[in-house]
Amino acid sequence: MKASIVVNTDLPERILTKGKVRDIYEVNENLLLVATDRISAFDVVLPDPIPSKGICLTQLSKFWFDYTKKSIPNHVISSDFSDFPKELQQYKNQLTYRSMLVKKTKVIPIECIVRGYISGSAWNSYKRDGTICGIKLPGNLQESERFPEPLFTPSTKATSGHDINISITEMKKIVGVDVAETLHNYSLKIYNTAANFALDRGIIIADTKFEFGYYDNEIIWIDEAITPDSSRFWPAESYEPGKPQPSFDKQYVRDYLNSTGWDHSSTPPRLPKPIVDETTKKYQEAYEMITGKPFHFLKRK
Repeated sequence: MKASIVVNTDLPERILTKGKVRDIYEVNENLLLVATDRISAFDVVLPDPIPSKGICLTQLSKFWFDYTKKSIPNHVISSDFSDFPKELQQYKNQLTYRSMLVKKTKVIPIECIVRGYISGSAWNSYKRDGTICGIKLPGNLQESERFPEPLFTPSTKATSGHDINISITEMKKIVGVDVAETLHNYSLKIYNTAANFALDRGIIIADTKFEFGYYDNEIIWIDEAITPDSSRFWPAESYEPGKPQPSFDKQYVRDYLNSTGWDHSSTPPRLPKPIVDETTKKYQEAYEMITGKPFHFLKRK
C-alpha cells in the first residue's frame, strides 16, 4: 500500500487514514501517526509542502504530551524511532522525528476548542450578533482581546468539510453529561497550563483544539498537541488588541492565498519560495521559543 509520508513509500502496515497533513497506520494493536510536510488551508491541501513542518508538529506534540502527562493521560507510547517495531526499522529516513507510536482508542466525536482571545471565526461571529458559539458576550470587545476567562466551545467532528459548532448542552446530548464534563475540564486544564507556560516563553496561545478518546474505559488526550496547525500562536512582544496579530501558525499562508484572489474552491495557487521559506521559519521559531531548544532535527524532504 502506498501513502505519502515525505515521499510515496510502501509500509508493511495497513493505512487507516490519509488526512490532509497526516497519515495513520495500524501497527499491531497500536497506531502510527506520521506528520507529513503537506499543508492545508481553507480545507484544501496545497500543492507545495513546507519543509520539516511534519517534524515540527510531531516534536511540539511530544513536548506538550510530556509536559502534561502527570495530570492528563495521553495516547503516546513512543516517539523514539528505535522503540518502533522491527518491521518499521527499514523506514528510518521516512519516519524519524516525524512519527509517533500511539495507543489505539475509540475517538470521542467532539472537537474541544478553547479560546483565550477573540479572533478568526469567533471574531466574525461576535461582530455579527455578539455571540460566540451561542455564548452571549459583552458588547465592547475588540479584535484579538483576551477574554476574562477562556471559553470552551465544542464542535462536532466532521468526516468531510467543516466541523459544526455546538453548545455545551448539545455536546452533553451527544456524549453524556459525565463525558462532557471531563472533556470540558481536561480541555481548560491543558489550555491554562500550556498558555501560562508559553506566555513565559514569549508566545500567546490565542486558541487551540483538542481531541480525546477512550482507552481501557479511560478518557485520554489523543491526536496532536498545541501545534501551529491546531492553534493560533502570537508573539507576545508585539501583542496589541484592536487588530489582527502576526502569527507563528499557517495564517501567514492563508493571508498570502487571500491576497491572490483565490476563491478557496478551485485549484489553489502555488506558494512562492519566499512564502514557503518564511512559513518554515515561523514553525521552527515557535518550536524553539516554546521548548527553549534549537530546532536541530534533520530536515527531510
